[in-house]
Amino acid sequence: MIPLIDIKEFTYPLPPERIARYPLPERDSSKLLLYKNGIVKEDVFRNLPSYIPENTLMVFNETKVVPARLHFRRPTGAHLEIFCLEPVDPCEYNTSFETTSSCSWKCVIGNAKRWKGDILELLNPDDDPRVSAMNLRATLVSREGQTGIVRFQWDDGAPFSRVMELCGTIPIPPYLGRESEDVDRDRYQTLYARIRGSVAAPTAGLHFTQRVLDALNAKGIDRESVCLHVGAGTFLPVKGGDVAGHRMHREPFSVSLELLKKLAAGGKSLTAVGTTSVRTLESLYYIGVSCIENGVPCEVEQWAPYIREYPYSTAEALGAIVAWLERNSVDHLVSGTRIIIVPGFRFRLVDQMVTNFHQPESTLILLVSAFVGGDWRTIYDYALSHGFRFLSYGDSSLLERSI
Repeated sequence: MIPLIDIKEFTYPLPPERIARYPLPERDSSKLLLYKNGIVKEDVFRNLPSYIPENTLMVFNETKVVPARLHFRRPTGAHLEIFCLEPVDPCEYNTSFETTSSCSWKCVIGNAKRWKGDILELLNPDDDPRVSAMNLRATLVSREGQTGIVRFQWDDGAPFSRVMELCGTIPIPPYLGRESEDVDRDRYQTLYARIRGSVAAPTAGLHFTQRVLDALNAKGIDRESVCLHVGAGTFLPVKGGDVAGHRMHREPFSVSLELLKKLAAGGKSLTAVGTTSVRTLESLYYIGVSCIENGVPCEVEQWAPYIREYPYSTAEALGAIVAWLERNSVDHLVSGTRIIIVPGFRFRLVDQMVTNFHQPESTLILLVSAFVGGDWRTIYDYALSHGFRFLSYGDSSLLERSI
């Protein structure tokens, strides 16, 4: 049964001055809130490894943020911002990034009503000759409200990834209240980011430094990665009051066969770095159910965890994915998820979560509440009263799942 949840019960006062608008000089100097069994403590993030149990598998999201904001002008002189969300033609991320003359993306279009179908030219306020040589143009293929399909064309034979790097800006969240700056190119990116595709950072990972990763290695912590490309809707608040009416966007992800085998074997505590890693890992159970019942892995729909009881163990579900991959000689599960994690959700894999402090009335607050058995206010009241910094560039927490 789809849970009935009033999002107004998941709000809190967030003064503007508590939003971290810039990162700290050192990534791992952020504060770390520790929550376990209703008890809250605090430390500094660089000491995180001392709180991770030795027999732990720790999972990171290695997606990389792309400079997805592009600024164009119409022949009339009007300026439009185009925010690339996901590739359409070609539809696979890497293939789109490798194209050398044209590609199409689903985009959010600023001032969309002012675009009458003419070809837009890229703004080049610094007269960068490399940008001029690309001669990047945008053509509107179709539009629905503020989103649409935009076809990009350029001249110099560079791959689209290079076009974005030279012509685009990092899409920092609007709640930072400022334009993207040079510091964001580095700091709105995890140290271990590897696979291009996100339009928002998996912000729990922004605190990790090589010093912290080395300390985890020295402790013998098993580290693995997944890749979920974070969409623009991840951080949006729920509108309309009733969570049942909120539509989650699809996010693509991939998980290696090696990691799936480790998860199926069990025996280790599982720590997920970030809500994106949690959503990826918890989606695996329902993909495993699809393998058992339908013979193939299907993508996870928003309310799949709530509509019925599932008789299979976690090991059975994960084992079914492993078996399907091996039968088909595939070394990665590539899928997508719209899963929403709200109070009442049954966690099947994740035991600990590293996460930042999220916006009021957001799906991420709902996820945190589900993870800690409804005790999210204890955590947020402590953070508000003890000088923690909030949202993407803010401080961090290590949360233990309530049984």
